[in-house]
Amino acid sequence: MTDTAPAIEAMLAEHADLERRLSDPELHADAGAARKVGRRFAQLSPIIATYRKLETAKGDLEAARELAADDDSFAAEVEELTATVRDLDTQLTDLLAPRDPHDADDIVLEVKSGEGGEESALFAADLARMYIRYAERHGWNVTVLDETTSDLGGYKDATLSITSKGDSADGVWSRLKFEGGVHRVQRVPVTESQGRVHTSAAGVLVYPEPEEIQQVQIDESDLRVDVYRSSGKGGQGVNTTDSAVRITHLPTGIVVTCQNERSQLQNKARAMQVLAARLQLLAEEQAQADASADRASQIRTVDRSERIRTYNYPENRIADHRINYKAHNLDQVLEGDLDPLFDALAAADRQSRLQNT
Repeated sequence: MTDTAPAIEAMLAEHADLERRLSDPELHADAGAARKVGRRFAQLSPIIATYRKLETAKGDLEAARELAADDDSFAAEVEELTATVRDLDTQLTDLLAPRDPHDADDIVLEVKSGEGGEESALFAADLARMYIRYAERHGWNVTVLDETTSDLGGYKDATLSITSKGDSADGVWSRLKFEGGVHRVQRVPVTESQGRVHTSAAGVLVYPEPEEIQQVQIDESDLRVDVYRSSGKGGQGVNTTDSAVRITHLPTGIVVTCQNERSQLQNKARAMQVLAARLQLLAEEQAQADASADRASQIRTVDRSERIRTYNYPENRIADHRINYKAHNLDQVLEGDLDPLFDALAAADRQSRLQNT
């Protein structure tokens, strides 16, 4: 028995139980429960499949070794199966590494202009469009919860809700969780008459929005709720009633706004959901910091004081400073082709988790 055997045995039993539950029609009467079970089943399935392949390969290797003892012609098969067992064992170790518990979750993403005035707001809008295009490539839903535009059509700030449609263990958070931080742009602004390259920045904050908020209790006395007239693009009904809602959580200073819904009540309910998600993330990060005060997270951060990436237009170059990633395909990245970059970030994160096990 290996060190991972007890864990694998527990997963086999859980996987079988989840499979049984998914075949029960009563489960699907509760869409939320069915999705939760489906996501856990999707998370375990690749582990179980890899484990079974590994066990089969080990059996084949043992048989090949016995045959090779009497017949040298089986030596090549032994060598091939040894490599297969080694690769599958590495894959299983990788799959068993601790996962981010929020990987299957949907997200809320905020983009805010920073230093650079109008140019920064235009860049913030470019970032928002980049994420929307990436979401569209993956079949995810994007809802603009709130937006404040600049004179030239940029974003002073925008809040997006990005949700997946399936039960995959690798949801929206698993791909976009690395985006929090300062994004720097180097280009000739539309407001620049001399053709000089300027540098400006925009901030991104991203946090998971779990279906179930586990740790957060919000005291109404800690909230200041302001209502105002919606100003975004919404067709008829916008600018006619004070339906937009701004909620300030006084103890933390967190401010959440929502104006996408049609009524003040709906906007308040949605804003409260976003606030709860923000507070849950804050509580989890505080707990992690308390458990390991010197833990360094080189990949994921929601600290907007940290510059994480540079978008250089003249050289068509994108550079992620956390993992020394560089590529000269900025035009494609801005159209939502982010998977190569996200794969590199995920690989660095995975390696870090393996080293910490």
